[in-house]
Amino acid sequence: MKFQVAHIDHVQIAAPEGCEAAAREFYGAVLGMKEIEKPSVLRARGGFWFLCGAQQLHIGVERDFRAAKKAHPAFAVFNLDDLREALTCRGVAVADDDNLPGEHRFYAEDPWGNRLEFIEIQK
Repeated sequence: MKFQVAHIDHVQIAAPEGCEAAAREFYGAVLGMKEIEKPSVLRARGGFWFLCGAQQLHIGVERDFRAAKKAHPAFAVFNLDDLREALTCRGVAVADDDNLPGEHRFYAEDPWGNRLEFIEIQK
């Protein structure tokens, strides 16, 4: 084999039409991801791109949108309990999961019902 997959460049999450304000609030303001500019040729499609560490998170508009209830991205988080508090204060339900011994993590949903995993990492 002469090729090697090096890393994930980006993950795309689908969202319904008109998602822009909620995307900026949830992924930008609440989760603290920095919005980055989409290439001009792609802007007409709607949605947003955010920087998430060295990778990108793309929020793509899908006309026949259905939330992803099983498939999900997992975000590595410093101070997971502070994130839990920020989410619950905004009415976002958080579901703990202790099925991985030694890991501190929970699941939540974005404003459109997509499953998200948050797992704590140490500094």
